[in-house]
Amino acid sequence: MKAAIFEQQGAPLVYTQVPDPVPNENQVLLRVLACGVCRTDLHIIDGDLHQPKPSLIPGHEIVGEVIGKGANANMFAIGDRVGVPWLGWTCGECYFCQTDRENLCDKALFTGYQLDGGFAELTVADQRYCFLIDDYYSDIEAAPLLCAGLIGYRAFKLSDDGQKLGIYGFGAAAHIVTQVAIHEGREVYAFTQEHDIKAQDFARQLGAIWAGSSMLMPPSHLDAALIFAPVGALVPLALQATSKGATVVCAGIHMSDIPCIPYSLLWGERVLRSVANLTRADGLAFMSLAPTIPVKTSTVAYPLSQANEALADLRAGRFSGAAVLIPSMG
Repeated sequence: MKAAIFEQQGAPLVYTQVPDPVPNENQVLLRVLACGVCRTDLHIIDGDLHQPKPSLIPGHEIVGEVIGKGANANMFAIGDRVGVPWLGWTCGECYFCQTDRENLCDKALFTGYQLDGGFAELTVADQRYCFLIDDYYSDIEAAPLLCAGLIGYRAFKLSDDGQKLGIYGFGAAAHIVTQVAIHEGREVYAFTQEHDIKAQDFARQLGAIWAGSSMLMPPSHLDAALIFAPVGALVPLALQATSKGATVVCAGIHMSDIPCIPYSLLWGERVLRSVANLTRADGLAFMSLAPTIPVKTSTVAYPLSQANEALADLRAGRFSGAAVLIPSMG
């Protein structure tokens, strides 16, 4: 099969032929229909996340068709269309797994990081960590739901139920979460890089009642804030923008160091927390909810052979929404 391989930090992915994967007894074999390109892929390639699998196939927003199964893989039928997220395997035995917090499993393996992912024509995935894709979505529309959607949804649910929600970093996750928040009757305040007028306009088009630079204070105090941008300096700004009792959620897997925070910004029973990965319960809940809203994704399609171009465009902020690789394209 053809795949885009990550061999060395700072070097472009190598588009080449590699042996087809073979599913183990608990895995399904998938023909990759689409795979989203996530900022976490950049963190892996840039060396922010250490010790990836050697000769790694990145990609963890996978939409695929089941074309083969291991001996014990009986959850899906041949021909089913499923999605594969970031969390790819857990032990099922540790304290966290036994208390419905499998996202914190110390032995967890992650798709496109310790497990080969979807920047390829074929992939394998643990059947437990696959979700059926609703017919409402095309392959390309569904791909961003598998990480930007799922992680964003978990962050949103952990922000409690405040009416005024701030979102820092208006990319793939933010454009999905905004739709969920507005569906629930929340007010969304979008924070972007200082001169990113395009992202601010995009946020307003989705229903944000205010959009501006992350260096600014919103017109009224927020009840909660989600930080998707991997910039630690946003944490004290978000705390400053919130009311007493508010929750600020850091939603990325990587963030630059958080500067010193005056206690006065945290005081007043504000809560500062992170989101780590996702659970299967998150996946089932969000993938059922999304088509009922319905959540619509903004995407830009690239052939698999142009994975490096997609990553470069993501890094440079050349599009709104999400990039998606299509193996059958081009």
